[in-house]
Amino acid sequence: MAGLQRGAPTPENITVHNQSKVLEISFSDGEAFRIPFELMRVYSPSAEVAGHGPGQETLQTGKREVTLTGLEPVGNYAIQPAFSDGHDSGIFSWDYLYFLGSQQDKLWADYTARLQAAGVDRDAPMAEKAGASCGSH
Repeated sequence: MAGLQRGAPTPENITVHNQSKVLEISFSDGEAFRIPFELMRVYSPSAEVAGHGPGQETLQTGKREVTLTGLEPVGNYAIQPAFSDGHDSGIFSWDYLYFLGSQQDKLWADYTARLQAAGVDRDAPMAEKAGASCGSH
């Protein structure tokens, strides 16, 4: 099944904490993570953020204050959050949520390095993209 490797941990509990802006998720292997909404938003697996292949990612900025306005299940393998900035096309598999939770420190460091390389601040407004949309979102 897409997004769920055989034998991979599955969520036992998912809690949205809007005030602290984190998704708390505990897994069947005993691991539990508090994933900031901002981290979820800047690493959304959607085509709008991740692109259609390596090198096509769109650097996300201005997402520190993003909140969740909705959270829908996708089959038995994922959730689809709706963010307060209107982004709602990312489908977060259990595997991907586990990855985000377990690799937070590295992902934050990578994000910070990409911001620095681009010469933009984490809180800068998103730049307008030139050109046509890919049509998949």
